[in-house]
Amino acid sequence: MKIAILDDYQDVVKTLACFELLGGHEVQILNDTEKDPTLLATKLRDVEALVLIRERTTITAALLKQLPNLKLISQTGKIAGHLDLEACNSYNVAVAEGVGSPVAPAELTWLLLMNTLRQLPNAIAAMKAGNWQTNMGTSVYGKTIGIWGYGKIGKLVANYAKAFGAMVLVWGSEQSRANAIADGFEAAPSKAVFFSEADVVTLHLRLNEQTMAIVKASDLALMKPTAVLINTARAELLASGALLKCLKAGRSGFAGIDVYENEPVKNANFELLTLPNVVCTPHLGYVEQNSYELYFGKAFENVVNYSKGRPTHIVNPEVLK
Repeated sequence: MKIAILDDYQDVVKTLACFELLGGHEVQILNDTEKDPTLLATKLRDVEALVLIRERTTITAALLKQLPNLKLISQTGKIAGHLDLEACNSYNVAVAEGVGSPVAPAELTWLLLMNTLRQLPNAIAAMKAGNWQTNMGTSVYGKTIGIWGYGKIGKLVANYAKAFGAMVLVWGSEQSRANAIADGFEAAPSKAVFFSEADVVTLHLRLNEQTMAIVKASDLALMKPTAVLINTARAELLASGALLKCLKAGRSGFAGIDVYENEPVKNANFELLTLPNVVCTPHLGYVEQNSYELYFGKAFENVVNYSKGRPTHIVNPEVLK
């Protein structure tokens, strides 16, 4: 098959051990993101299968109608709002769903949390500039870690907090809070209490119609001036502009951010990057060696199985008929 792998920013996919699964196929790798569907379609004119890196490219009817040879989209991880499944059905394109792991994003969440609390990036930058002990951070021990969304990632983060001697306060759906209580953690009685009492608020929600802009400026305004907001989930969980507005107002006082409304961010003057109270990382949550082997290994297996006439993990099997 003619296969295209999109948005390989780091040009790393071909170095993975699992890339050997695609031996014998014609593989094209695109390193730069193309937002315009017409321009992207010109690069994918004869492609029969697309491998998506998570949600970096949006799959719409406008793109699909220009790809008459496309038969399969193989997703790394689970499909989400970036992919119009109805449009795929209309253009008879099968979609294969992959697998994921909560480990790498949970670990990055904790790294951001600790770096933000201890203000390590600022200290490192100052030392490189020839200065010594220019700032003072705070420890995790004894703090209240607020976790919104007690799923696979949230559970890992809660246990990290417990190991560090912090209190855990969970907010989310009724089931999410019940699960947290069953695991020995505390659930907030209200969203207002959650935001006002937590020393750290970390978001672990899937982005959908119900969670889009679910975090308002009024929620962030309830946070302590010393509190930290961590977001390794999706930027769109916050109302547009709310984070910058509240950071500038001092509530929350600090933030650790891995996700942005428009990615990739290649502007050194991007406003969040200019704020001394924000630690930014370039959407590294799942970008980790073991995770990539897992995500791409399954995505490539799904492509190979399709090419052999044995499709696997197809979420819209009706198109195969």
